[in-house]
Amino acid sequence: MPRSGEPRGVTASASDPSPGTAESVDRDTRDRWALVAGASLVSVALGAYEISPAGVTPLIRETMGVGPAAAGLVVSVMFGTAVLFSLPAGAVLDRVDSRRAVATAVVVLFVAGAWGWLAGERGDYTSLLASRVLGGLGYVVVWNAAIDIVSEAVSAERRATAVGVFTASGPVGFALGQSAGPLVAARFGWPAIFVAFNGLALVGLALFWPTSRGLGQVGGDTPPSLSELGDVLRRRAVWLVGALGFLGYSVYLFINSWAPSYLVDTQGLSLGVSGLLVAVFPAIGVLSRVSSGVVSDRLFDGRRRPVVFASFVVATPLIVGFAVVDSVALLVGVMLVAGFAIQLTLGLSFAYVRELVDARVGATAVAFQTSVALAGAFVAPIAGGALIETRGYGAAFLAAAGLAAVGVVLAWRAPEP
Repeated sequence: MPRSGEPRGVTASASDPSPGTAESVDRDTRDRWALVAGASLVSVALGAYEISPAGVTPLIRETMGVGPAAAGLVVSVMFGTAVLFSLPAGAVLDRVDSRRAVATAVVVLFVAGAWGWLAGERGDYTSLLASRVLGGLGYVVVWNAAIDIVSEAVSAERRATAVGVFTASGPVGFALGQSAGPLVAARFGWPAIFVAFNGLALVGLALFWPTSRGLGQVGGDTPPSLSELGDVLRRRAVWLVGALGFLGYSVYLFINSWAPSYLVDTQGLSLGVSGLLVAVFPAIGVLSRVSSGVVSDRLFDGRRRPVVFASFVVATPLIVGFAVVDSVALLVGVMLVAGFAIQLTLGLSFAYVRELVDARVGATAVAFQTSVALAGAFVAPIAGGALIETRGYGAAFLAAAGLAAVGVVLAWRAPEP
């Protein structure tokens, strides 16, 4: 049985060049990063598919005759699907070939996209929601399986770096969906957003498939037992890192959801200008999520806790700044630094949690992290809205800072893998 963090299914071939030769090392390095690039492209396509309805909400409301909440559900139903099905999906992935599961999920994206396109053209809201649930299942399989395979493909010294690069596909996909969705809708009609990004997923799969050969297989002679899978949920360290993910995603989604309205209501900006300014908050995540792994692997010799601890320490006072700063320029600066700080945790936590368990159940650990983290993403905007309605923006941002402060305490107590 491989120890924790070791690949589940990597085998050497007698025909391969000697692992010590420069040719072999260079080729392996190219293949590994091509694998990461391919998995990331699939994830970018799914992320764009997930968020693109947010950019055409008025069109959805107008053509389908639904209110704001129902239109918003077209986006949020995918988060809810991920929360419910991530852990079962992870348990299944540890018992099947994860590589084939990624390919299957891409096929699911094509089916869900075509289904959503037809449902939108017919004005069938219920059918559209059902297609999004199917797309959510495909998304959670790609996210969990790809993190597991990317973790296997690289050495322990570069694991957090590779996983950080992959998780940066999240903000890239969101940026693509938000920016390209309205353009696609203007040219082909809004239902076309559900199939617009399928080609990118196909290109990603073409890169991923040949370079991932031999990875993602079931570890050992038999699949993990139910007892082994259950052991993931019995580990205090797994719950602790899961809580850090929950807090990080809660803060991240709260600011993403309410900062635009905050700038409109308190600073008198237009919704378009405020949205453009707030875009720096998630956009900086591309740099943050990649650098979190590099810093952890190189500067801290593979230790994860210092990076996560620093993430919450820096973010906490900056989030307080939202409640007290009046200058728009300063608020943009606060968002930029806070966005960088909090997303250090979002990328690193998936490599972190996988290293706390045996590699045979690594996908289950990643799936648990996904489920708990996205629960925070699902709940925080709703709870924040209720708090803003009853107590105002200041109280809501102070509550978000309180969540980050809890993250400081938990990160201080977190174990090293």
